[in-house]
Amino acid sequence: MAGTIKLEIVTPERVVVSEEAQIVTAPGTLGEFGVLIGHTPFLTALQTGAVRYLDPQGGEHFVFVSGGFAEALPDRVTVLAESAERRRDIDVERARAALERAQKRLAEQRSREAVDFARAQAALQRALVRLKIAEKSRPQ
Repeated sequence: MAGTIKLEIVTPERVVVSEEAQIVTAPGTLGEFGVLIGHTPFLTALQTGAVRYLDPQGGEHFVFVSGGFAEALPDRVTVLAESAERRRDIDVERARAALERAQKRLAEQRSREAVDFARAQAALQRALVRLKIAEKSRPQ
């Protein structure tokens, strides 16, 4: 089916993306899913990961998302994320520092119970995904 769909990625603070797309893929809690024009409506929770989309000219774009929900309709995809950053907006040094902090917390967990293991794991996952998105070869 030819055509584009409207993609909107929104956080509580701002609209991160409001563009037309050929295809959108996102990290659902039950696995990655893709949406093309005419998709059957559905709603799903998201996990930390990358929303990937192709613009009408075929350019590939990546957006980091952490948690939230996605709604797919035949003509649009709306992502309501706890946090989201375009690849070009990811602060690589900040993400590396967060990765190091999370790794240190997880290492300390083995020696004492004071560290919140789930929070440290979530921080580690967010940092790893940000770095993976930021270090892709083509800037977007």
